[in-house]
Amino acid sequence: MLYDILIIGAGPAGISAGIYAVSRGKKTLILEQSQVGGIIGKVSTVTHYTALVPHETGATFAARMKEQALCAGVEIAYEKVTAVDLAGDIKTISTDKGVHQARRVILANGGTPRKLGIPGEDALDGKGMGMNAAKDAAAYTGKSIYVVGGADGAVKEALYLASFAKQLTIIHFEDQLGCIAEFRQKVAATGNITLRLASRLHGVYGREQVERLEIASERDGSIETIEDPGCGVFVYAGVLPNTDLYTGLALQDGYILTNDKMEASLPGVYAAGDIRLKQVRQVSTAVADGTIAAINAALS
Repeated sequence: MLYDILIIGAGPAGISAGIYAVSRGKKTLILEQSQVGGIIGKVSTVTHYTALVPHETGATFAARMKEQALCAGVEIAYEKVTAVDLAGDIKTISTDKGVHQARRVILANGGTPRKLGIPGEDALDGKGMGMNAAKDAAAYTGKSIYVVGGADGAVKEALYLASFAKQLTIIHFEDQLGCIAEFRQKVAATGNITLRLASRLHGVYGREQVERLEIASERDGSIETIEDPGCGVFVYAGVLPNTDLYTGLALQDGYILTNDKMEASLPGVYAAGDIRLKQVRQVSTAVADGTIAAINAALS
């Protein structure tokens, strides 16, 4: 089937693009690999977005996005994109379930959480390492929790996790947290949060659970071993853009280059949200990107 606009990714950028594309009378399909919401759908709380409902979680935010898109008439198919041909007037998108064609394509499939590449990370994944705050926090009630990362997203999740933890430690490689002042103030006011600054998680060890950690100093390279059986380690070390399939596009540091109309380097191809090169990556800017991409795709 030939679509007017095909969107890859159902996070805030993709859903926004879908709603605006349909409103312009365009036959629109969104392809989503797993679930509506993307990374934001998995966070404990959503903050700093205009008109949030009280106690908004990533899951509730994603559910409302999905409902709005479906009510608007957006078609969402849950398929994994395996190959793309973005050249020519008609774009071809291959998935694990079939082949789709469209006159215009909007790439909005965001990024994948970055791993640390340390010993024990893969072997203990899901066994205390690389956990998800919204899903796994309750399992670590009364236990030690370690959060790797000092940016807004990491510290926001740390504040949520602290309500479950006996003791929570934020491990960050810089000399101070890189988050906004609001979050720094909340950390300072939370009695069971300690900071390990100028430090990196060096390794995790255990069999069926994390039993000990190694933390390396950025100042002198020394490594401290901490015995802490049954602790939880939550990693927020940024994301890698999901651009592996888009080798035909102009990229910088893995991100898609666009102009102010969200046009990529091939005609009829647009990018929106975290996948494109830009200064600010927030839900609000992703929604704006999707809006701009869809309006321009509909006009072209």
